[in-house]
Amino acid sequence: MILVEGGGRLPRMRMLLFAALAALALPAVAAATEIVPFRTPSGNIECMYAAIDGKAWVRCDIRSGLVPVPRGRCELDWTGLSVGRTGRGTPTCAGDTTHDAHARVIPYGKSFRRGGFVCASAVTGLTCKNRGGHGFFLSRQRWRVF
Repeated sequence: MILVEGGGRLPRMRMLLFAALAALALPAVAAATEIVPFRTPSGNIECMYAAIDGKAWVRCDIRSGLVPVPRGRCELDWTGLSVGRTGRGTPTCAGDTTHDAHARVIPYGKSFRRGGFVCASAVTGLTCKNRGGHGFFLSRQRWRVF
């Protein structure tokens, strides 16, 4: 047995297993994961670009809510819209949020570009597209996917 901080005991084999798993998993996860938060100047639309294990997407949540509310069933909350590397944008049903107090502000008239995605910030709303030209438009008054 090995003594651990606080006086508890941890079996040596279990501790070695945890150390081995951490050594194997951490470098792979760190190398394959990128998450970049950004938001509009109003703070109403908060987004993140995520690339994890070869998949990438942009997800934007809107604090004021999607107007109109998407059709279909959502067991959690309709938080905003998202788009992957290919295909159309879709409404996001989620129990979490893209909120990050330290997210970079994309000024109106400027764009966020990363991993083949472009999100253009405007006073009228935010438009995000993938390389195929698919994506979404999101504003306080309306939204659409394409």
